[in-house]
Amino acid sequence: MRYKIVADSSSDILELQDCAYSSVPLKIITNEKEYVDDAALDVDAMIADLQKYKGASKSSCPSIGDWKDAFEDYDGVICVAITSGLSGSYNASKLAVEDFIDENPGKEGFAIDTLSAGAEVALIVDKLKDFIDEKLDIAVIKNKIMEYKKKTHLVFALGSLKNLANNGRVSPAVAKLTGILGIRIVGKASNEGTLEVTGKVRGAAKAISELFKNMLKTGFAGGRVRIHHCNNEDGANVLRDMIREQFPFAEVIIQKTRGLCSFYAEEGGLLVGYEGAEK
Repeated sequence: MRYKIVADSSSDILELQDCAYSSVPLKIITNEKEYVDDAALDVDAMIADLQKYKGASKSSCPSIGDWKDAFEDYDGVICVAITSGLSGSYNASKLAVEDFIDENPGKEGFAIDTLSAGAEVALIVDKLKDFIDEKLDIAVIKNKIMEYKKKTHLVFALGSLKNLANNGRVSPAVAKLTGILGIRIVGKASNEGTLEVTGKVRGAAKAISELFKNMLKTGFAGGRVRIHHCNNEDGANVLRDMIREQFPFAEVIIQKTRGLCSFYAEEGGLLVGYEGAEK
């Protein structure tokens, strides 16, 4: 059977080697411009634009049609979407899969509400590729990925809340205070799929240390880790070295955030997905 993974762009993954895969873009919209989170997007230019922009901004999810256009002529499709707590992307993907099955008798598929974003979404995509490589049936893949998802986590550290304030998710006063005092916001994806603040620290070094402490608290013991950064490769490397000092054989992947995750993480932000204890 020929299976395809289709993820929205919250995964930060544009392509997978030796695997049928498509990224369906979300959009970042301001009163002045629309940014489509696809391979053509100049992410650094978008970040620079948004740093100067003072008006309202928001993100927009892919439509049912956008998801269906990515399915092509495969025997089965697996959709991976950003948490339904932040976006309608999962609902659109679920309806797209239902249409795909209704319109193509004998074909299969399912959609995953990751209840997360960024690096944890990417972990789920990676694991799906592993299962497809093992030539498992799609029903078995569904059961296995749902079990795997119980043991994946996301923690994050943000140095700016400007876009979240422009998006109406935090107050402008809180965002301004964070920037002036050099405060870093540390948080996690909750079991309900919301992004939850767990602490506030001063300075990048303390934020990275707090991220690692939170990983250990939730059962990280040297498994697979993804560190996605918004123009903060140095910080990502510090965290990687901290992980490998204690867990030398941990598999750590570092990459830059793309459009949607750069919009929310902002300059200097870190998003860390990892395997830990069951939630």
